[in-house]
Amino acid sequence: MTRFLIAICVILLVSVISAEDKEKKYDFGPDSQRVEGVPQGKVTEGVWKSTVFAGTIRQYWVYVPAQYDGMTPAAVMVFQDGHAYVAEKGEHRVATVFDNLIHKGEMPVTVGIFLNPGHTSEKLPEKPGWGGPNNRSFEYDTLSDQYARFLTDEILPEVGKTVKLTSDARNRAVCGISSGGICAFTVAWEKPEVFSKVLSHVGSFTNIRGGHVYHALIRKAPNKLLRVFLQDGRHDLDNQAGNWPLANQEMDAALRFKKYDSQFVFGDGAHNGNHGGAILPDSLRWLWRDWKDYAGK
Repeated sequence: MTRFLIAICVILLVSVISAEDKEKKYDFGPDSQRVEGVPQGKVTEGVWKSTVFAGTIRQYWVYVPAQYDGMTPAAVMVFQDGHAYVAEKGEHRVATVFDNLIHKGEMPVTVGIFLNPGHTSEKLPEKPGWGGPNNRSFEYDTLSDQYARFLTDEILPEVGKTVKLTSDARNRAVCGISSGGICAFTVAWEKPEVFSKVLSHVGSFTNIRGGHVYHALIRKAPNKLLRVFLQDGRHDLDNQAGNWPLANQEMDAALRFKKYDSQFVFGDGAHNGNHGGAILPDSLRWLWRDWKDYAGK
């Protein structure tokens, strides 16, 4: 009887541990839902052939909020893997979140630019995303100023032809998921005078193309005028390139050591957009918390 009870206790303990070790699913809050009466911005789609990344073609989308008046320079936020962030029913629902937060005055009137990685082919893949002969890893994981130059020399001027964008780095943010997350950090790290705000979801600060060195670089380099929000989960990837949860914790530790304006939310999610999407409204509120102090500049 005693052995039987011990066996039952072991089974129950294993079951509890297994249940606790499962990836958590996060739910959307009200700011990620359409709200009646909230003005909706307009999203337009385009195709871009790059010269900075010669021989590549990509889809992109531009969100212009309903409150944009055509005269006051708008803040701007760039998203890598744009199809995932702009999707109305996706894991992030950026246009919906922007509509709600702009309407409530919790972030500035902000133009969203959603860029897919380049494809080294004459035409786009049938479905948006990572399929086909794409240039994603080279563009996103490389530690250089090339992607930042792609934004400053090509994309911002192109969008600026139809929308007046701010030139104030404090009103410019860049965001991405996975390799797009480290790309977002690289853009701001290379050009803090252009982009000062970073939002990284399950960022790949690992040795795909040398990104594992960032935490060491942060500790030794002079501080840059950056505000950084990191999100990751304990069920993120662990492979030959590194351990994503540990890498993000190293980034957080380095940023805190250098007293950067930074925030790190570490949850129970995996390598996907579920957690980052669920907390996107709060992430944006934190990033833009003092926007009224330098609005319209």
